Amino acid sequence: MGASEHRQKAGHGPVTVAIVTVSDTRTPETDVNRQYIERRMTELGHRVAAYRLIKDEPEQVAAVLDELAAMPGVQIVLFNGGTGISPRDTTYDVISRRLEKPLPGFGELFRMLSWEQVGAAAMLSRATAGTYRNTLIFSMPGSPNAVETALEKLILPEINHLAWEIVRKG
Repeated sequence: MGASEHRQKAGHGPVTVAIVTVSDTRTPETDVNRQYIERRMTELGHRVAAYRLIKDEPEQVAAVLDELAAMPGVQIVLFNGGTGISPRDTTYDVISRRLEKPLPGFGELFRMLSWEQVGAAAMLSRATAGTYRNTLIFSMPGSPNAVETALEKLILPEINHLAWEIVRKG
């Protein structure tokens, strides 16, 4: 069965997501990424079940990953921030070690799309995705442009298909 058949079987029902912003400086009031993601999900009929704003500390990233992957009904967790190469950027390291089925195409396509916007600086992004405890995990950079690119060009076009894939039994 091809991707188009999978999309047809997946339907267009609501998908339940959780949002995690990883930042040492943002507050819930200044978190434009959360506001954007929530608005787009709601506009498309999806649900936001949880939001967390955490520091880029490995133990906080691991704890929120475990918490949200265990939350009933959450199908996708959207992390933003912490994907760069500075010493403070540890989100990728924590998430990538825990992914059970990595989706390398997400990071590859994200960097390809970023190349068109920021040129060679796209190589600094360690955007990643995969499954963890039967939940889809996406980790994207924290810049608003990066979040919009990842959401609009990669995640939203396949969101129902992605959610269907993790729950189907064969």
